[in-house]
Amino acid sequence: MAEKAKDLLSAVKMARAASPKRNFSQSFEIQIALKEIDPKKPEGKIAEEVVLPHYPGEPKRVVVFADGELARRAREAGAVRVLGREEITELQKDRKQVKKLAEEFDFSIAQADLMILIGKALGPVLGTRGKMPKPVPPTADPAPIIERLRRSVRIATKEQLAVSAKIGVESMSDEEIAANAKAVLDAVEKRLGDVSKIAAVRIKTTMGKPVELEVQA
Repeated sequence: MAEKAKDLLSAVKMARAASPKRNFSQSFEIQIALKEIDPKKPEGKIAEEVVLPHYPGEPKRVVVFADGELARRAREAGAVRVLGREEITELQKDRKQVKKLAEEFDFSIAQADLMILIGKALGPVLGTRGKMPKPVPPTADPAPIIERLRRSVRIATKEQLAVSAKIGVESMSDEEIAANAKAVLDAVEKRLGDVSKIAAVRIKTTMGKPVELEVQA
């Protein structure tokens, strides 16, 4: 049975203390078990990008599908790759290259008027991997969007009554990890709209035992 903690900071401290020492840097993870929802129905699905206040590790890779001014600004903002209409059309001819592209990024955004083309050309591959881009207007400033995604984690229910996310590494302070855990938990609570649908919240390290947060129904 998992140890119990009164709050997230206590849970992080207890998880760290209970974690066996290893010759590698362990990660911290939050696990949120759910109840009374059907993950196969739209209202029961969770698929969110959560911005972490203290991002652990390397920033996430963001690809942008755009032409013209939006493409130029996306390159300046640090997108790992920018693909326009012609490149998307070429990719449609080579499924292997689409699969390769899917491994090159974590999140993506797309100029809104390219979404139909992207759906036809790349959707069969990107859709199954949960990597379809979010549409943005051609006049949007991509810089803050890219920066937000670079510091985000994706949480999703898929077909299980649970979500999980990496929220830290051993070199981070307990307070930073707890703040990241709160960001994820807040996002889940907001999506569900009902705290009573959260069955359990646990914090653990890679090799450690989980510490369970006392959930208020």
